[in-house]
Amino acid sequence: MMFNTHTFPLLLTAALILAGCGNSNGQSRSKSTSTMDTTSQYDHSNNPYYSHSDTAKLSVPTSEWKKLLPDELYYIAFEKGTERPFTGKFWDFEGIGTYACAVCGNVLFQADAKFSSSCGWPSFFKTDRKDALQYHMDRTHGMIRTEVTCGRCDAHLGHVFDDGPKPTGQRYCINSVSLEYLPGK
Repeated sequence: MMFNTHTFPLLLTAALILAGCGNSNGQSRSKSTSTMDTTSQYDHSNNPYYSHSDTAKLSVPTSEWKKLLPDELYYIAFEKGTERPFTGKFWDFEGIGTYACAVCGNVLFQADAKFSSSCGWPSFFKTDRKDALQYHMDRTHGMIRTEVTCGRCDAHLGHVFDDGPKPTGQRYCINSVSLEYLPGK
């Protein structure tokens, strides 16, 4: 079978995504036992929209976000990128705390909803509150999936699948780049 120079990269990308976000078997690679740095992975001092308590919907142009956010976070959040599996800061981290949107600070998940799914990205089985996320049909890469975005700033976070543990049966597969960990909250 022959592939042109445009087809091969698309097939390779689709294969990698399918391999990383396939059905979960509940097994994981070895867990991170190091102590998580309690400081933020980003400097939010110049981001006037960042808040862990404000849940009001934001309407910020992407041009403004591009000025405020680090390149990698902007790419994942507003160009719907994906970090490579098993490379993110939180994929195998276990700690007591809260996970928030790295773009706007919106609280998304509690650590007690995080589980080992072996997909290579942090996985959660429930959100912190009903309106923390928004759901969108995603037909990219030859698949039909449900994309999840931040309920406050519309940043792309990852996808949700119906192969998670009880009680919800859901697996929110989220990019570490899109998350901030807030210890002990």
